[in-house]
Amino acid sequence: MPKKFMKRYLPSPEKVKDMKSLHFLGDILHEPNLWHINRHSVARAFLVGIWFCFIPMPFQMVAAAFFAIWFNANLPLSVVLVWISNPITMPPLFYFNYKIGALALNRPVLDFDFELSWSWISHRLVDIGVPLYLGSLIVATICACLAYLVIQYLWRRKIRSDWHIRQSERCKRRRSSDQTS
Repeated sequence: MPKKFMKRYLPSPEKVKDMKSLHFLGDILHEPNLWHINRHSVARAFLVGIWFCFIPMPFQMVAAAFFAIWFNANLPLSVVLVWISNPITMPPLFYFNYKIGALALNRPVLDFDFELSWSWISHRLVDIGVPLYLGSLIVATICACLAYLVIQYLWRRKIRSDWHIRQSERCKRRRSSDQTS
């Protein structure tokens, strides 16, 4: 069952509540819905975590945690999913986002010629930043919505499958008990 798999890898609510660095949040972390592993909280966690993993910004995990609290999503899962964009995956992800943004704005894709100077940054910030953020918003929204729908579908499919297995086992037990009677 997905619930058992997730409980195995996510930290327990007690472990997170005991972290001294999070005591400034007060009673917010005591909200049980932030820790439940059910179809709705997990799907919302995927929505939040995957959306923020595609947005180039500092402190993505903090933003994901804030929105997980706001949407009543599973908090640890929302924060963990942000790490899809890590230092190894960021360059290809954000370059893809930039290309999508340039395509949406009907701009040519600029060659990569980085120079660490204030004049380069101020000149290229608009040329690269606008397509990057537009592409990031497009890709983040599409991927997050798809992840939400896929989690909903897979969770329902697993529950339906388990229900059919239980039904067939009940039928087998009834038949065997009827035959022995």
